[in-house]
Amino acid sequence: MVRDMTKRIILAALAGLLCAVPTLAQTVPLETTSIAVPSKEDLVQVRIDTSAGAIVVALDRGRAPLSVANFLAYVDGEKFSGESFYRAMPYGNGGLIQGGITTDARKLRNPVAHEPTSTTHLSNVAGALVMARDDPGSARSDFFILTTDIKAFDSSAADPGFAVFGRVVEGMDVVKAIFGAPRSARKGVGVMKGQMLDPAVRIVKATRLSK
Repeated sequence: MVRDMTKRIILAALAGLLCAVPTLAQTVPLETTSIAVPSKEDLVQVRIDTSAGAIVVALDRGRAPLSVANFLAYVDGEKFSGESFYRAMPYGNGGLIQGGITTDARKLRNPVAHEPTSTTHLSNVAGALVMARDDPGSARSDFFILTTDIKAFDSSAADPGFAVFGRVVEGMDVVKAIFGAPRSARKGVGVMKGQMLDPAVRIVKATRLSK
């Protein structure tokens, strides 16, 4: 019951964001390519420089190849430069921060196929890098970084969950600082009201550190 309630709140919040930014709510064919998922790590490090400091993430290309390829395309194309972390959602003793492309829909790629945690064997724990989405298979540029375990986001037989594709390896202090940054009491749609950072934390650039 708690798990279902949490999912409904998150999905409603993401749907509200799409309504709030209509230029991003374009209908684009889903990418449905499916490949076998290796059982071992193949990590690619990316540095995300923000106005609050640097965060280094390790993308798990071995276990979540589709999500990682999608994220790296945005990184290598310098699409995250000038974007922001714009949301901090409380959950339990922590929560999550959300970033992505909100300024120009032309920077967005086609949605990426969903990679459930039941397939990748990754989990929504503190420090996890997670694809933000509305429906499964609708994820594009937006992503979460968790500051606490949110196991309700893991997939199950009845729930597709949220796709984990990496983890923070340096800069969790920056993640927590962003999570604790001021939020607007008025901005946000529906359940997202009160979760919008004011001001948003700028993403200066994201750079691949390893091949």
